[in-house]
Amino acid sequence: MAPKNIAEQTEHVVDTPQSRLEQLVEQLKHDIAEDVVDEAVINEVNGQLPTITIKKEHWLATARWFQLEEEWSCDYLRNLAGVDQGDELEVVYHLISLQTRREIAVHVKTEREQPWIPSVTPLWPTANWNEREVYDLLGIDFPGHPDLRRIMMPDDWVGHPLRKDYDPSDSEV
Repeated sequence: MAPKNIAEQTEHVVDTPQSRLEQLVEQLKHDIAEDVVDEAVINEVNGQLPTITIKKEHWLATARWFQLEEEWSCDYLRNLAGVDQGDELEVVYHLISLQTRREIAVHVKTEREQPWIPSVTPLWPTANWNEREVYDLLGIDFPGHPDLRRIMMPDDWVGHPLRKDYDPSDSEV
């Protein structure tokens, strides 16, 4: 058997998690906006999970894209969680396609003062109580949520207990 020439060897591209992530980023830039992705990494600790950070102003369009795009078809929001990063807040979404078993983690950041991220409850009903929990414990507003109110703390509670700057000894608490 004759050895392949250099051109034939370089034509074959290896399909890796990183190459799939790079392709995803290019698709999002083409379909949503050139500046849609802030960061894209492979989370090696979490089973090679593709992880992207999306700009807040593009989140709702990106969420719809993940739901409708044939290759991804993320029909289930497995989980979402709020995180206080100190200088900003973020919400991490874990999306999955029950058909293709493709998974992705999406981070969306927001400012500490008057934080908000568009609600995805209309797209994935499983977001309902999770968004309410993040609203209650971190103070992130979710415009478009059908019933955004406190879920764990009393209605008259002052502050958001999972924020790093929360002071439980405050006299108003």
